[in-house]
Amino acid sequence: MIQLLNPTHWKDYELIDCGDFEKLERFGNTILIRPEPQAVWSKALSPAEWQRLHHIKFKGRSATAGDWVKKDQKTADRWHVEYKNNDVAIKFRLGLTSFKHLGIFPEQAVNWDYISDNIKKFKTPAPKVLNLFAYTGGASLIARAAGADTTHVDSIKQVVTWANENQELSGLKDIRWMVEDALKFVKREVKRGKTYNGIILDPPAYGNGPNGEKWKLEDNINEMMSDVMQLLDPEEHFLILNTYSLGFSSVIIENLIKSAYPKVQNLEIGELYLQATAGPKLPLGVFGKFYKNKS
Repeated sequence: MIQLLNPTHWKDYELIDCGDFEKLERFGNTILIRPEPQAVWSKALSPAEWQRLHHIKFKGRSATAGDWVKKDQKTADRWHVEYKNNDVAIKFRLGLTSFKHLGIFPEQAVNWDYISDNIKKFKTPAPKVLNLFAYTGGASLIARAAGADTTHVDSIKQVVTWANENQELSGLKDIRWMVEDALKFVKREVKRGKTYNGIILDPPAYGNGPNGEKWKLEDNINEMMSDVMQLLDPEEHFLILNTYSLGFSSVIIENLIKSAYPKVQNLEIGELYLQATAGPKLPLGVFGKFYKNKS
């Protein structure tokens, strides 16, 4: 059964509308217009309503960069939002980057809930969690807040620094920060005989390691999954694989997981989306996840 899941605990985030290759979003009290390549349908709200509601709009100059245009120059470039579910609460520092991102992917809250829920159910004290391609640390913060011994791996130093800011903002400490190529890190941990109770992967379609290592999702993900499965604690674990690639379906994710880990239990696959207040659903990636608890 393929699931369609959207976040249910957000108070500081709202997708107001999407369409015509744009999305209208509220982060805290700030409303932004950003490009959205998957929103090929028409907007539900009128152009006049979009113009009235938004505070800041991103205008692209190229495929990878652009500028933020404010209606009021007093609008802050940086601000904070909170995410809270039934178990934990974390905070993020958001910022206007030149490549349209703000430092958070709101749909990932579905996976954050899965992480905290599984950690709370574990019988293992201080379970070990590994977050790969970890960005600004949403999954790392959730895991640490839920009581896990957490390792955060990303290849971009500035992003890891940002994640550390979020840790401090959330009142947390002792996350292990690793600025490293994810595949190299995993292979080294396999050689060391390390195991983790939780592993989270959110790989990009394309990427580069700190020393110029090349990552291409369809070329490298099968090797990555084979190595990662060797790090899973056999008695008690969870794993989340999330991808945002227009060419990947949840059936591909299912095949990848079953191929790398034939004894998988409690496997779920599906698609993440954000529900716009104005009506449309915005698809934002596919996932596979599974868990095993001690009997």
